[in-house]
Amino acid sequence: MNAPRLQTIIVDSVTHLAPAHHGAVVYAASHGGTYAAAYAAGKGIAAVILNDAGIGRERAGVAGLDLLADLGVPAGAIAHTSARIGDGNDGVARGVLSTVNAPASGYGLAPGMSCREALERLAAVALVPAPKPSPADEARHEIASAVLPGAKVIVIDSASLVSPADAGAVVVTASHGGLLGGKPETAIKIPVFSAVYNDAAIGMDRAGICRLPALDARGIAGACVSAFSARIGDGISTYRDGFISTLNETAQRHGGKIGQSAAAFCDLMLIAARSRAA
Repeated sequence: MNAPRLQTIIVDSVTHLAPAHHGAVVYAASHGGTYAAAYAAGKGIAAVILNDAGIGRERAGVAGLDLLADLGVPAGAIAHTSARIGDGNDGVARGVLSTVNAPASGYGLAPGMSCREALERLAAVALVPAPKPSPADEARHEIASAVLPGAKVIVIDSASLVSPADAGAVVVTASHGGLLGGKPETAIKIPVFSAVYNDAAIGMDRAGICRLPALDARGIAGACVSAFSARIGDGISTYRDGFISTLNETAQRHGGKIGQSAAAFCDLMLIAARSRAA
């Protein structure tokens, strides 16, 4: 008798996973970095496909696949050029695998396979829920400005960690710069002064930077660092290593420029925010 097929779930972000998805096979249109992978494992998924976000610096865009392999969880990532990051349905419709981990390879997954076929293969296997990963390092930091006494930059590993207390702040998030499901309201959930993301190598339909015009519409200065300058999913790397690859009109009015370091960009945004408040 064949084993029953596992539930297959499609979400725009790992942060949309719910208790009902425990033991499921998932396509999540998040990047494949360690933060996203650990989050998915923490929800007890049985297998997951993510987006490689251009792979980027130190292969951070697929580093989560190694974390999942250590937990025995089959995982893969689709090419950022094959489907829109942040859009689950598009990933299943058009996505093509670029990377798989050892457990996934053992079940026949390979680069070049469609995301849909990969999910179907995994759903047909008798998989078990992921074990809990080791506790992650602190994902939120407050960094004092070197140019503006008393000012600080909020640095977070995921845009999902922004809080109501961050309203009006300058925020660096290591999330990709794509809208979730194409919805403008997902650009950021709190009205911050400025927000920085990772461009996820821009990718299909320029999805990796599509938060920026949505932020412009709300008067929020937005920018992305290059995926090849900073590790996606790592807020401290975004702030310390990142260089601005693209930015919106609001950020330009406040002095932002392509090629600036993320730290220098944040200093300018802090000065602009202080001026507005004066």
